[in-house]
Amino acid sequence: MANRFVLNETSYHGKGAIKEIANEVKGRGFKKCFVCSDPDLLKFGVTKKVTDVLDEAGIAYEIYSQIKANPTIENVQTGVAAFKKSGADCIVAIGGGSSMDTAKAIGIIIANPEFADVRSLEGVAPTKNKCVPIIAVPTTAGTAAEVTINYVITDTEKNRKMVCVDVHDIPVVAVVDPDMMSSMPKGLTAATGMDALTHAIEGYITKGAWAMSDRSHPKAIEIISTNLRGAVANTPVGREGMALGQYIAGMGFSNVGLGIVHSMAHPLGALYDTPHGVANAILLPTVMEYNADATGEKYRDIAKAMGVEGVDKMTLDEARKAAVAAVKQLSEDVGIPKDLKNIVKEEDLDFLAQSAMDDACRPGNPKDPTKEDIIALYRSLL
Repeated sequence: MANRFVLNETSYHGKGAIKEIANEVKGRGFKKCFVCSDPDLLKFGVTKKVTDVLDEAGIAYEIYSQIKANPTIENVQTGVAAFKKSGADCIVAIGGGSSMDTAKAIGIIIANPEFADVRSLEGVAPTKNKCVPIIAVPTTAGTAAEVTINYVITDTEKNRKMVCVDVHDIPVVAVVDPDMMSSMPKGLTAATGMDALTHAIEGYITKGAWAMSDRSHPKAIEIISTNLRGAVANTPVGREGMALGQYIAGMGFSNVGLGIVHSMAHPLGALYDTPHGVANAILLPTVMEYNADATGEKYRDIAKAMGVEGVDKMTLDEARKAAVAAVKQLSEDVGIPKDLKNIVKEEDLDFLAQSAMDDACRPGNPKDPTKEDIIALYRSLL
């Protein structure tokens, strides 16, 4: 079987990278940009950093901001209608996963109108055409949506998140500028950073992992664990490190899949509107313990990447425990809650577990869980 690896056509990294947006728009012959960004980024002037670049270059644009933290089918459909009216020929997505996921869904539907109901995009949809060209500008260091073939849309009627996987949705350009992330509050920095760590760890141990992805994930774990505390403290070095680390994690997991940390986190976001990074961070150590005996020597590599000393002299069981302990410590250091007591209701466990079992990320887990396993994992955190 052939292993596929898909990345952006182009990516820019480092301070001031957003200046390249105008060059890319003009160089590709685009005439008008449809700017997707959420209301908070507009309110606090983050979106303006990019629109100022467009203004200075004399590039026309229209802003669309009807985007929730967990973007909905309605957000996408409203965006499709707005794009059609705008006369735009490209999308500039500014934000975290919510803005970029919305932009991906809009771009796919514009190019593949037979999927206008949005629900038909769940899973691996048989789209035929590449989406409207997207230039993705992340403002959080976590989702890596700018380099992945994945996006997640919430179906509010069914209280569930739809994971969509499509090689046609990947942005043509990623602009990863740490200056765009400098205004992130501590809590969001911590949550998105732990999301990035989850991507790197799950991507490393997933069933689909292979040599190319295994080159990315340990390095991403190392960079993230070294820089997340600094990023939460808003140091320039920490911000720049996290911008790079989350992108490298995205390069890997986008091509090999994830596991049940994500499949269990998605229904928490859909039912309770729990921030995705927080849900992942709380679940990660517990799921790591569950998966440990199906991961070979990889937890030893994770422990090394996280800076644990003396790993080579440890037994395999000790190394596995050390990896889990390092994740717990990092999560605690950046202020992530330790359990789900203030989030999950006992009466919802069956629904949550079934949603996790049905989630597109679940098959990639190194161990095949039963619904009862999933319920037990949730319950252990109550």
